[in-house]
Formats: sequence, C-alpha cells, structure tokens
Amino acid sequence: MMVEEHWWNGDTTPRGRRDVYIRTDGQGWEVRAQIGGASGRERVQQCPSRASAAILADAWRGTHPSWRELTR
Repeated sequence: MMVEEHWWNGDTTPRGRRDVYIRTDGQGWEVRAQIGGASGRERVQQCPSRASAAILADAWRGTHPSWRELTR
C-alpha cells in the first residue's frame, strides 16, 4: 500500500499520538487510523473510492485544529 495522505494530531507523547492515513494499492482505497504511535492500536477501513476515503479520514480526524498534514 502506498500512502497518499497522512495527518497527525501534533502530540509527541507515545500514548497521545494519533495518525490518519489514506492509502491505495492502485486499485482500492483504505483509511488507517493509528493510536499510540508505531506500537499502538490501529483501525483500517476499506473504501470504494478516493472521495469516500477522504470523507472518512476527515470524520476520523474531527475538527480539532492541532491536526497537521505531513508531506511525503
């Protein structure tokens, strides 16, 4: 899977860190939410299109202003 977009909540503590990714394999799309850094928990949801993945990623991030998009 290739990461198309990646956001994080700006929290540098392992327990507080949250990441949201939009990923694709060139045919399908998924949104991955990671809680607690690299060793934390994750949730992955398959999406039928890029547009639906963007909607889900927006919903999972919520409206808190600390979220930042990371560049590839």
